[in-house]
Amino acid sequence: MPAQPRMSRTAVALASLAVLAATAVTACNPETADDARGDAATPAVPTALSEQELKWSACSAPSTAQGGGDRPEKLSDGTTWQCSTMKAPLDYADPDGETIDLALIRAKASPDSGEKRLGSLVFNFGGPGGSGVLTLPLAAGDEYMTLHKRYDLVSFDPRGVGDSAGVHCLDTKAMDVWLAADATPDDATEEKARERGVRAFARACQSESGAVLDHVGTQEAARDLDLMRHVLGDEKLNYFGISYGTQLGGVYAHLFPKRVGRFVFDAVVDPTEDALNGALGQAKGFQGALRNFLEDCVRQDSCFFEGTNPQQGEKDIIALLERLDTDPLPTEFGRPLTQSHALNGIAAALYDQESWLLLRGGLEAAMDGDGSALLLLSDLLNERIDDDGYANINAANTAVNCADYKDRFTLEDVHRHLPRFRTASSVFGDWMAWGLLQCTGWPADGHAPTVEVSADGANPVLVIGNTGDPATPYEGAKKMADELGEKVGVHLTVDGEGHGTYAVNDCLTELVDAYLLDGTVPANDTVCS
Repeated sequence: MPAQPRMSRTAVALASLAVLAATAVTACNPETADDARGDAATPAVPTALSEQELKWSACSAPSTAQGGGDRPEKLSDGTTWQCSTMKAPLDYADPDGETIDLALIRAKASPDSGEKRLGSLVFNFGGPGGSGVLTLPLAAGDEYMTLHKRYDLVSFDPRGVGDSAGVHCLDTKAMDVWLAADATPDDATEEKARERGVRAFARACQSESGAVLDHVGTQEAARDLDLMRHVLGDEKLNYFGISYGTQLGGVYAHLFPKRVGRFVFDAVVDPTEDALNGALGQAKGFQGALRNFLEDCVRQDSCFFEGTNPQQGEKDIIALLERLDTDPLPTEFGRPLTQSHALNGIAAALYDQESWLLLRGGLEAAMDGDGSALLLLSDLLNERIDDDGYANINAANTAVNCADYKDRFTLEDVHRHLPRFRTASSVFGDWMAWGLLQCTGWPADGHAPTVEVSADGANPVLVIGNTGDPATPYEGAKKMADELGEKVGVHLTVDGEGHGTYAVNDCLTELVDAYLLDGTVPANDTVCS
């Protein structure tokens, strides 16, 4: 499946390889969307939910669904991470009905003498499908300590993700087979096989998680955010969204503009694009990032291809992918490197410039007949946890995307659009085009063709675009800022590489910290290089 616009654990794992309120506030009830924006206003949640008290305690080890492994127990200043669960309606149209538990994590603020706590700062790191309960402690290095002085750092597993009524579809063995399968069919037989595979995946999700599939969209997750804001005791929501997290934040701002506190969007999803144009934008974005990688490769002491022409490197990658279509490479993991895994692995490394060294080595090894490094990169993006299984990011990603977007594509649709994808990317075009089938046969309906984020009257939202972002192309940030509305969206540009800029670019990081801590709004269209 093509790489989705997500930050989640991927960039953290790859990198490891290489004033609103004082302490006491009056929080307004999470009843209906401000001015009945977006959908028809939903009924107020019952008091048992709106007045629930969260019970915080030491965090248990991350579950397989969240991503497994280890996470730091404390921040660098010694603050211990605490976990809790919050109950929310399964269906906000029936708030007195069934409930689900949402997994939360926090590190309480530690203000210096004379400073005031500003409330909670809620993070969503992307996906859709990334576990915030796992990712926040992994991401919160020393650069987060400035924010932690005055904010409780908070994240969560959105509904359908990780330990929050996580969507499940296939077991480990079946998932291995599905992710290795040919995702770029070459003839009618292979095309029908791909469509059957997509439909079989959808049936498995329906069988394992059918009760939640109608209720895992971004509209519902935004309402969860407002309930969370209230339960945490904040009058307004302070929020930091990355990748898909910008889409979630934009929907929240549209539904609850008067409850927007200080918002930051980094690696921004374009809210004006439907599923088709979003995929086309990604094809262009990954192709551009690959070009930048190849241009950098020839400047290094060694590169995986001969000569100094980046186009030769692209030709060699295409030739490798063509060979893998019929002859997968052996790996040290006992699973072969297929064409699908190679595409996924290459895309994974393009999320973060720090991973380019890994990609150079992985491509060189693959050219020499060893697919281990590229398979490892693919496993990181798919969040495969050794032989213990997979995090549920792929299942949740599909479930949320298919709940959000109405489009359902056919084989004929893909054929019609293939030329545009191939023009957009000679390497990723076919892969992205066939990825349009993601929601074919999905058992739940989608919400709308595009995402509504207009938020007139909201506080300023910092909207950051990175010129070399492969997964959420730079142009989307300006469109998000425009759609949020005049005097709401504040467009910022970073001239750099990778998916996400905070804690990577010093200029940008200083602007974000000044806004979140002091309310200083930077000039619109500021550029950091």
